[in-house]
Amino acid sequence: MDKPYGEQKAQSSAPDFEELSRNMVRFFEGAGKATAAYLKPLEERGAAAEIAGEASDAIRTLGRVAEAWMSDPQKSLEAQTRLSSQFLDLWASTLRKAQGETAEPVAEPDAKDNRFKDPEWSENPVFDFLKQAYLISSRWAEDLVEEAEGLDERTRHKAQFYLKQISSALSPSNFLLTNPELIRETLKENGANLARGMAMLAEDIKAGRGELKIRQTDPSSFKIGVNIATTPGKVIFRNDLIELIQYAPVTEQVLKRPLLIVPPWINKYYILDLNPEKSFIRWAVSQGLTVFCISWVNPEAQHAEKGFEHYMREGIFAALDAIEQATGEKKVTAIGYCVGGTLLAITLAYMAAKRDRRIDSATFFTAQVDFTYAGDLKVFADEEQIRILEAEMKKRGYLEGSRMANAFNMLRPTDLIWSNVVNVYLKGQPPTAFDLLYWNSDSTRMPAANHAFYLRNCYLENKLAKGEMELAGVRLDLKKVKAPIFNLATKEDHIAPARSVFHGSKLFGGPVDFVLAGSGHIAGVVNSPTKTKYQYWTDGPVEGELEEWVAKATETPGTWWPYWFSWIEKQAPKRVPAREPGGGRLEPLCDAPGTYVHMKA
Repeated sequence: MDKPYGEQKAQSSAPDFEELSRNMVRFFEGAGKATAAYLKPLEERGAAAEIAGEASDAIRTLGRVAEAWMSDPQKSLEAQTRLSSQFLDLWASTLRKAQGETAEPVAEPDAKDNRFKDPEWSENPVFDFLKQAYLISSRWAEDLVEEAEGLDERTRHKAQFYLKQISSALSPSNFLLTNPELIRETLKENGANLARGMAMLAEDIKAGRGELKIRQTDPSSFKIGVNIATTPGKVIFRNDLIELIQYAPVTEQVLKRPLLIVPPWINKYYILDLNPEKSFIRWAVSQGLTVFCISWVNPEAQHAEKGFEHYMREGIFAALDAIEQATGEKKVTAIGYCVGGTLLAITLAYMAAKRDRRIDSATFFTAQVDFTYAGDLKVFADEEQIRILEAEMKKRGYLEGSRMANAFNMLRPTDLIWSNVVNVYLKGQPPTAFDLLYWNSDSTRMPAANHAFYLRNCYLENKLAKGEMELAGVRLDLKKVKAPIFNLATKEDHIAPARSVFHGSKLFGGPVDFVLAGSGHIAGVVNSPTKTKYQYWTDGPVEGELEEWVAKATETPGTWWPYWFSWIEKQAPKRVPAREPGGGRLEPLCDAPGTYVHMKA
C-alpha cells in the first residue's frame, strides 16, 4: 500500500525518481477525474454556451482597443517601439547580471505584490528575466488601454477589467516551470505536491458541479451556530423570505429604541457575527441595544418572482411589524449593509412618500445609492449581458450562487483566485481555517426578479440617483428622506467604492454623517475595538470630491464602532429594562441563528 503523498523517506539531494513516477501517476489520475468532473455538466446541460458568451464579450471589448491602435499606424508603431526598447534594456541588464555585474532592474513589482517575494525571482537571471518581461508586457498593455483614442469610458473600463484578468492569469508565478519556488517544492517532494493538488482540484470541480469552486479555507473547521454565528438569541418571526432574530440582552438596561439590521442577501448575515471577538452584533448588544437582524432565505425556484417590492414588504416592513409586536416600539434605527443598504434606502424613499416614519434614523455600511462610480462590477451590467443573464435565470428561477462568488473573486484576481490556485493546486497545501473566508464561500442564490431589477435599475440605468425609480407605483425621491443618515464607506472597497458612497451621500434630504474607514468592504466594517486596527475619518460637509473631503477630515486610529454608537445614543438616549426574546407578543420559533442560514446554494 502506498504511503500518503509526501510522507515517504527523507529527501536526498537528488529526486527519488521511483517516487516521482508514482506521484506522476497519481497526478494524471487526478487530472482525469478533474476533466471528467468538468465535462459532465457540459454534456448534461450545455454549460459551454454560457462560458462562450462570457468570453465573447471580453474578446469584443479588447478587440475594440486593438482597432483603436491599428487605425493609426504611426501611433501603433510608436507603441511597438516603446515595448521593444524596454525589452532591449531588459536583455542588456540580464547580460550584465549574468557576467556578475550590478544592473538596475528595468521593471520592479509593486511593494504589495507577494507573487515575486522568493529571493530567486531576483537572484536567478532566468527567473528575474521572466518576472521583468511579464511586468513590462502587462504594464505596456495597461498603457495601451489607457491611451487608446476614441473609446467610450464604459468600453475602456471593461477593457481594463478584462486585461486585469488576463494579466493576472498569465503571471509566471502561476506555472510550475516558470516559478522557482514551485520547482524547488516539486523536486523536494518528488512531485507529491502536484499529486495532492490535482486530487484537490478534482474534488473542487466536482463540488462546483463542473465549475471550479476554489477552496479558500478548511470548511470542516466551522459549524454555524457552534463556533460561528453564536451570539445568543431567538428567531421570533418567519415568512417566505426572512427569519427575524432577536438577540438576548446582556445589560440590565437597554436603549428604548430598537436596532434593525438589514444585511445583504448576497452571502449571509453572519458576516456581522463571525465569532465573539469580531461580532458587531454581539458588541452592539453589549452596548445596550435591543438588536434584531434579518436572515434572508436562500432562494429557490419558487422565489423566482420575488422582486425588490417583495423584499421591502416581506423583509423590512414585516420586520418592523414584528419588532413592534415584540417590544411595543413603533420606531427603530436601522442598518443596511451593501445591497441591504440599497434596499433600505429605497424603502426609506418609499416610506417618505407615504409619510411612514417608523425608521427614525438609518446607517449604511458600504452601500450604494448612486451607481455612477460603482467600480468593476459595472463590467457585468451592460444591456447585452443582463439580457443573457435574465434568460439564464428564467430557466432556473434564480442566479446560481457561484456566479456572484466568481464575480467578487474577479475584482481581486491575484489575491482571491491565483494565489489559491498556486498554494492549493500546485503546492498541494490545503488552506487553513479562516472564518471570514468560510463565510465568503457560503454563497447564496439570487431570485430572478430581484436580481434583474437590481442590475437594470441600479447598475445599468442608475434610476434611484436620477429620481426615476418606481416601486409599487411610487416614484422614489431620496431628497424626501429627512431622517438622520450615518453613511460608512471604506477606503479600499472594490464592491462599493468610497467615491461612489460619498457621492450617494449628497442625495439625501436630511443630515448625513459621512465616515470613511480604513481597509475594505469587509475588514473596514468588521473591525472590532478589541484590536486597534486601521483608522477612520470624520467631520466635514459632504461637498466636492472625496479627496477634498479627506483633506479636511479628522483622522482617528482604530475602529469607528464607538463613534457610531455615540451617534445612535445621542438621538434617542432613553433606556428601559432589558427585553428578553419572547417577552412580547411573539413566541420564539427556534434558537439563533435559525434555519434559513443553514440553506446551501
